Amino acid sequence: MQESWRWFGPKDPVSLENIVQAGASHVVTSLHHLDIGEAWPLEEIAQRKAEIEKSGLSWNVVESVPLHNDIKLRRGGYQQYIEAYKQTLINLAKAGINTVCYNFMPVVDWTRTSLNYKLDNESYALQFRMDDFIAYDVYVLKREGGRADYTAEQLSAAEARFGSMTRQEIDLLEANIIAGLPGGAEGFDREGIRAAIAEYKDVDNQSFQRNLFSFLSDVVPTAEKHGVRLCIHPDDPPFSLFGLPRVVSTADDARALLNAVQSPSNGLTLCAGSYGSRGDNNLVAMVEEFGRQIHFVHLRNVSRQPDGSFYESEHLKGDNDMFALTKALLLEERRRREEGLENSQIPMRPDHGHLLGDDIGKDTNPGYSMLGRMKGLAELRGLIYALELSL
Repeated sequence: MQESWRWFGPKDPVSLENIVQAGASHVVTSLHHLDIGEAWPLEEIAQRKAEIEKSGLSWNVVESVPLHNDIKLRRGGYQQYIEAYKQTLINLAKAGINTVCYNFMPVVDWTRTSLNYKLDNESYALQFRMDDFIAYDVYVLKREGGRADYTAEQLSAAEARFGSMTRQEIDLLEANIIAGLPGGAEGFDREGIRAAIAEYKDVDNQSFQRNLFSFLSDVVPTAEKHGVRLCIHPDDPPFSLFGLPRVVSTADDARALLNAVQSPSNGLTLCAGSYGSRGDNNLVAMVEEFGRQIHFVHLRNVSRQPDGSFYESEHLKGDNDMFALTKALLLEERRRREEGLENSQIPMRPDHGHLLGDDIGKDTNPGYSMLGRMKGLAELRGLIYALELSL
């Protein structure tokens, strides 16, 4: 597998030199400074690629080329944004970058309620706590119709939780949920997120899924013509937030997407932490079924609770069987080698490392500190090495 590392560009507190020190060989990044919906100029892509290669690394995956909201809603100027998206794919291919991760989550991207959940080993993890989220949705945001999306038991737990929180804790919770996390959508204030949610008032899962399939019908032919592999990232968490549609949460969702537009350029990002936040997603079975269309992998682990809450555990601990999952991915790589495929190595990156050691108290991107990811990568490297010797 290609050992990769997500980098947020020149302003990332983790430098390219640090990535080399961690032992990764490839960089996963994006042109974060460009506006969403803008076509990426070839010159900008080439400049970023040269910067990465100067450090002895390779840029193997774009994460992400974000989609303008007009594309997701198929409204207004969506056609011009689709043309810009196609041009970005063409320019990336010209620069020799052929794997593009994207997502189709509405309004909020990946979402957590706590960015500093303290673990027993004195490190800090990202956490999604369901009663915290419902408390914010119902008792702080006071979303219209929000109460109807939850059970009486959930509302009771959220009310009790909200009643125990200080004003400072409520403000921090709001910032964690709507202010925007690294690599995600732009942040909101309270009125802004109310307005953004209202735009989806008449959009249900079925119509939103149709919009996704229409987008793929528009851009996949261009991607295939130029040898670009698109790989959609699953919803994170993989269930509805704020009553919004979420259509890439389950194996059934992935199957429908791959069947809707059948092409080697229409594929998946297998994020073990996102899909694995649902106990009904069998990650090994997904690799066995969708392996040919898995173009990118995020290896991280979670500890789940029955109510949908979870925290991000150590990479080799938690509720996902990382041994069995990694073995299945290595067997898929073997199949590709035996068939002589050029993409026989799957790009992989450790995801959302814990905050630990000297990184505590430093200016870091939540989930993307240096030491926690280096620890995760080292653990995964050891697991992969042992599995390769045994297969």
